[in-house]
Amino acid sequence: MPAGMKFELKTGVATREAFGKTLVELARENPDIVVCDADLSKSTMTHWFAAEFPDRFFSCGIAEADMVGIGAGLASSGKIAFVASFSCFVLNKGFEQLRVTAAYPNVNLKVVGTHSGISIGEDGPSQMSIEDTSLACSLPGFVVFSPADEVSMRALVRAAVQHVGPVFIRAGRPKVPIIYSPGQQFEMGKGITLIEGRDVTLMATGLMVSESIKAQEILENEGISARVIDIHTIKPLDASLISKAASETGAIVVSEEHLVDGGLGVRVAQVVAQTNPCVMEFVGLTDYAESGSPEDLLRKYGLVAPNIAQMARKAIARKKKNKS
Repeated sequence: MPAGMKFELKTGVATREAFGKTLVELARENPDIVVCDADLSKSTMTHWFAAEFPDRFFSCGIAEADMVGIGAGLASSGKIAFVASFSCFVLNKGFEQLRVTAAYPNVNLKVVGTHSGISIGEDGPSQMSIEDTSLACSLPGFVVFSPADEVSMRALVRAAVQHVGPVFIRAGRPKVPIIYSPGQQFEMGKGITLIEGRDVTLMATGLMVSESIKAQEILENEGISARVIDIHTIKPLDASLISKAASETGAIVVSEEHLVDGGLGVRVAQVVAQTNPCVMEFVGLTDYAESGSPEDLLRKYGLVAPNIAQMARKAIARKKKNKS
């Protein structure tokens, strides 16, 4: 979208809900799809799958490590196996099994982590997954998706089924704005430039994409031209798109609902350092959050448009200083 054009950000469904509905649609098309869940099917939205395909649904109880091992075994036997739980449980509790039974043998396992980030809200820090992206990216062979809205989630779940190999999909609890129109094409490893700009690039993933769009509007009213890019695939990264943005705008702000240590920002910085070094700033978490409403938490910890705009101004000021 050219600079100056506006997004109408209407609220859609949660990405976890889009996942659950798409999974059922795909299962109707492909009898090899099976699902394992860790006693959270009403939260992960796999309960729709269980209701329609009870013989292909495996309830593993509150035992995420076992669930991953069972899912990997099903994948090894030729099934397209999905395992689903809260991100903090499936990644943290199941990490050893993900490493040994999925990554090392490179099996066709699809891992879906819901309730990611601090927008889970009142459930508190014990269930807030702010390390999942870095953990998933550390697993060799894994593809890592982080959809921004229901349209991208639907497309990326389908892409996960088509891809042969392990995949992690990050999903959220709250309803999120709709960014894309139905039919939008998504390609694994290829980011999408939503808005063109020349002064700074706002690069984001997940629910921070809509906040970056709002930040672009704030900056535009100040005469600042900001490019907005959705990095829906965190691994593999779109190195060419990132390098191009670094070269053309000379400043990048990376926003994520995740720890800045080990998250998307670190991965983008690695690409920038290897291709076109430029000024960078980061919007994300540096510590665990607390219990509260999603809206209050996102504001308190700076995961909102005004903070992104503030970092963009800082990056532009640094860029100008470097040139002087």
